[in-house]
Amino acid sequence: MTDKSTNRADIQRRNFLKSGALLMSFSLASGVNLMIMNSGANAQANAKIRWGLLIDANKCSPECDACIRACANEHGWENNGKLTDPQWIRKVKLKNKQTGREVSLPLMCQHCEFPPCVDVCPTGASFKRKDGIVLVDRHICIGCRYCMMACPYKARSFVHEKINNQKTTTPRGKGTVEACNLCVHKLDRGDGITACAQACENSGNGAIIFGNLNDKNSKISRALANYPSVELRDDLGLNLAVRYQNI
Repeated sequence: MTDKSTNRADIQRRNFLKSGALLMSFSLASGVNLMIMNSGANAQANAKIRWGLLIDANKCSPECDACIRACANEHGWENNGKLTDPQWIRKVKLKNKQTGREVSLPLMCQHCEFPPCVDVCPTGASFKRKDGIVLVDRHICIGCRYCMMACPYKARSFVHEKINNQKTTTPRGKGTVEACNLCVHKLDRGDGITACAQACENSGNGAIIFGNLNDKNSKISRALANYPSVELRDDLGLNLAVRYQNI
């Protein structure tokens, strides 16, 4: 599967380059004002680990937005207490047309093993760490938004306005693309959990489990082994790091 997917990625990238529009159509977006991003993005990433999330829709209350608020607070995408247009995580409703059953669940970057956003990025700004976390390097993002079009989950946002009062742990910038980064700064400093998972746990719902998918003894791996789960759009063969139960 890896060889097939790698070949697919190579073919897509070559076809994209052949289009001739790559360097001629885009220039660095004006007004980009970036904070310094850790240049050693892979320095603390362990290839033996693959971080992931397991979300139980039965435990996710439609009225609860604790995960969204926690993410916004952690990464600074709030404006005077109101959620801004670029949202790294959002709540969606799914309805079974045959039974009428409805569920509510959080949706964010799925941190694919074979991320389409990385395949189409012309500069390498979209990349995947050794531990599976998909990130955007704002220093080399030219704001072309090809990654947004390639993402099957509409999980990426474009920053249209200048960012003030940024979080020192989360660099953001006008004219660049951003998405859930699995709270990479928290993981690198040893917190061992994302802001959304911690908030969900604190709320008492316990709908989100975070952990190492490669560790069979981790809480997330045990939960996956004991109860069926699904990937969104599993027909795409992207091998997602975010799994859902009871949807």
